[in-house]
Amino acid sequence: MIVVIQCADRVGLVASISGLLASENLNIVSMNEHVDKGENLFFMRLEIDKLSDSKALEQKLRALLPDGALVNVNPKPEKKVIVMVTKEYHCLADILVRNHFKTLGASVQCVIGNYVTLEDICKRFDVPFYHVKYEPSEEPEQQVLDIVSRYEYDYIVLAKFMRVLSPAFVSRFPGRIINIHHSFLPAFAGANPYRQAYERGVKLIGATAHFVTDELDEGPIISQQIIPAGHSFTAGDMMKAGQEIETAVLAKALRLVFDDRVFIYKNKTVVLE
Repeated sequence: MIVVIQCADRVGLVASISGLLASENLNIVSMNEHVDKGENLFFMRLEIDKLSDSKALEQKLRALLPDGALVNVNPKPEKKVIVMVTKEYHCLADILVRNHFKTLGASVQCVIGNYVTLEDICKRFDVPFYHVKYEPSEEPEQQVLDIVSRYEYDYIVLAKFMRVLSPAFVSRFPGRIINIHHSFLPAFAGANPYRQAYERGVKLIGATAHFVTDELDEGPIISQQIIPAGHSFTAGDMMKAGQEIETAVLAKALRLVFDDRVFIYKNKTVVLE
């Protein structure tokens, strides 16, 4: 059983929460908490013994916490996701394998692609695939919304989806679209980051998983990773090495989000690992 809390900070919060759980005869299995002193915000993730009435516990927690507290008791243990792709297979393949062996922490409802390139691999894993042409005359985003509306889902995952989503589309899914970007943001945002990195002669390349906002590649960051890039690396070498990082970074970010370890506030995240 998971409990996640985000609220204004004050003295005695941990004691109050643990005291309430003790009075309900609930054992704390693990507890992670963080205080942002500058924003005076408190974040907590708890794992507790099973209980019969999660709604009642949620109400009791809200009653003792500061006004406006965000409390979620027993989030769904397995999330549901819709994946969007273009042509690159490495991130999607990793997601489909984890989904097949039930280690993803979520179930993939369908895959939407703006090319048919990855339809075959989806068929092999028995996951529905939809092709949506991303051309102005096709009204592609409305087609995507029509497909999405057929499914239950918690998050949309952009697994190397190489199109910019409109602010109108993004606004429908606040804090629910996760993207993998092929650079160590904020460096080399936008298109062709490996070419940008090569031309700049960088000695480190990386990848960033983040939530999508209206500002391109500037949403709250979930996870990042870097590796060295030697002087002999071509732009192609950087891309090949970067794809391995992209897969790992996205997998880690999804695990953290699906496990209810990521809190969003302003344009930042708190990740309670």
